[in-house]
Amino acid sequence: MFVELIATIVAGAAAAGLVLLINRALGGKMPRWLAPVMAGVAMLAATISNEYGWFERTKETLPDGLVVAHTVENKAFYRPWTYLVPYVERFVAIDTFSIQTHTSQPGMKLAEAYFFGRWSTVNKLPVLTDCVDTRRAALIDGVTFEIDGVVEGAEWIDVPDDDPLVSTICGAG
Repeated sequence: MFVELIATIVAGAAAAGLVLLINRALGGKMPRWLAPVMAGVAMLAATISNEYGWFERTKETLPDGLVVAHTVENKAFYRPWTYLVPYVERFVAIDTFSIQTHTSQPGMKLAEAYFFGRWSTVNKLPVLTDCVDTRRAALIDGVTFEIDGVVEGAEWIDVPDDDPLVSTICGAG
């Protein structure tokens, strides 16, 4: 966040400096208000570029085995351009290398899900999926596994067949 703030300030200063240089070369014939306006435009452009580039930059740095399963796009009234092209604000990635199954329960898969947000820390959550009945459960306190692989205490959520988390986990590993 701090680096993006510095980049935005530098973009504004560079744009204002460029306008001042051009104005000097033209003998001072440009309006005085043009430098601060161009600085503001450059700062806005840098901010928009950072917003739209965050997802791709973050996705490129994911280690092998981490697959993006779901993205959440955002639109905001105070960012009118997002109504034309929404930007990815958060996403969920599944660690396909962490997928585990039990020999007695081949339709059940356990994986680590990582939740990434634009201005938040990464959160990790173990997710159990039932690939046969298309449902999933977050593994939190109170969930136990029996020797035969049966899960006790899980709060199952029935999801549609095209649920991105279930599809990613059941389709990998």
